[in-house]
Amino acid sequence: MIRSALIIGWVVLTTTFFAILAIIASFFTRTGNPVHIIARIWGRSILMGSRVHVCVKGLSNIEPEKSYVYMANHQSNFDIPVLLGYLPVQFRWLAKAELFKIPVFGRAMLGAGYIKIDRFNRKSAFESLKEAAQRMKNGLSVMIFPEGTRSRDGSIRQFKKGGFVLAINSGVPIVPIVLRGTWPIMAKSSLRINRGDVEMEIGEPIDTSGYAMETKVDLMEKVRTVICEKFNAAE
Repeated sequence: MIRSALIIGWVVLTTTFFAILAIIASFFTRTGNPVHIIARIWGRSILMGSRVHVCVKGLSNIEPEKSYVYMANHQSNFDIPVLLGYLPVQFRWLAKAELFKIPVFGRAMLGAGYIKIDRFNRKSAFESLKEAAQRMKNGLSVMIFPEGTRSRDGSIRQFKKGGFVLAINSGVPIVPIVLRGTWPIMAKSSLRINRGDVEMEIGEPIDTSGYAMETKVDLMEKVRTVICEKFNAAE
């Protein structure tokens, strides 16, 4: 546990430093792109300090300048630095509103242009999805954990519908991302942090143009099937 305590201390220090840097940078940009680059460096610093190695597959499936809804399975707190550090494209998080209330960190998220979703206020959540869809039509990409929260046992949970409403309204493709190996590094119910190897596999984009609100569940099941099959294929 001494190692875990040292890593947690490192995470707190680096998060505070880079969050302050991101806040400062946010005053000098309208796009939020420099702030995201700072977040990428933060992610890599967390992984380096934790002795976590990341292997990326499938980068050729995406075009960096194109707008997508990225959807990744959610295994651990380490999913966030992995995605920020090793997905080499600009994207913004669609994140729960509670995260924006964290001192310094929350302000940095706002500065980066991340989009908050109030899970307990349906009207507010709907307005946030409308705003995100409009921004995506102007070229923004968004990252979502469709499970909504981390897995308790390493398996993939059922998906929530919000991200699929966004994908249909914006008309952009969904890119499934499979993360393997983050759950053993730090499980949801534990503060213990282990070193390890992580694999991030980027799947082929899934066209959403043929779907409507009435068929969003079909789209949701299709994306979940792809992610589950790729996740289980490595077992």
